[in-house]
Amino acid sequence: MASPSPKSVIVTGGASGIGLAMSRHFASSGHRVAILDVNGGSGPATAAAVAAEFPQARVLFRKCDVSSWADQAAAFEHVYREHGGHIDIVMANAGVSEQGATTLVHRLDEEEDTPSPPNLATININLVGTIYSVKLAVHYMRKGAKAGGNESASRGSIICSASNAGLYALPVAPLYATSKFGVVGLVRSTARVIARLNIQINALAPAVLDTNIAPNKDLFKHMVVTPMATLIRGVDRFLADPGLTGAVAEIHGDSVTIRPPHEYVDAESEQNIETFWTLGYA
Repeated sequence: MASPSPKSVIVTGGASGIGLAMSRHFASSGHRVAILDVNGGSGPATAAAVAAEFPQARVLFRKCDVSSWADQAAAFEHVYREHGGHIDIVMANAGVSEQGATTLVHRLDEEEDTPSPPNLATININLVGTIYSVKLAVHYMRKGAKAGGNESASRGSIICSASNAGLYALPVAPLYATSKFGVVGLVRSTARVIARLNIQINALAPAVLDTNIAPNKDLFKHMVVTPMATLIRGVDRFLADPGLTGAVAEIHGDSVTIRPPHEYVDAESEQNIETFWTLGYA
């Protein structure tokens, strides 16, 4: 059933896996959905299939490498114009894994004569790309609110795809874990700043879902797989509560669990952090 007030939604990495599930979810409610994805080959056909499945929605595709500021900036500007001068929801979702053994530490049964640089694609896509998405989301949500003349209203929601690898150590993929710990830190640290603009930001931290991010499907035979429907419930939980911000929802099994940040080790540490906030710089 179409939404009574269609939203403008951007989903990065929206042509496959988690992103495609998000794209279909928003399209099913009749929203305007912009799928940004690096896969320019199958992406347009995927967007067309979503549009055909949910004719009450408007679905567009834009090829975009999220690790490129120029690509993302151009894509967001295009969507802003195509969606009538506003962007309401941004799903900063695009991500990759280390695709097997990490390049941070060389294999124990081999030795390099000269150290090779680690492959930083997971950092550049998962973390830097998300930082770009957040920056652009805030800009266009704020711009749309000013253009609409209702700056006091809620300006939008940003939901970032982290991982439970951003909550627990993942020795087999330390760079992937680093990127997702970074996303968690970004969300928790940015929330209070952009709350001043009536924008919420939260993160999803899913356990293992059956997607194409893994190097091969055989991996899932050994795992407890969380249904995609649980992740969608996490998305809806954030959107249903505009006052909820800086939250991290662990998506596991049939449960959506809001994970609190670390407790302060002592009162002095809490005082220092709050003093940074009061002063406005660090």
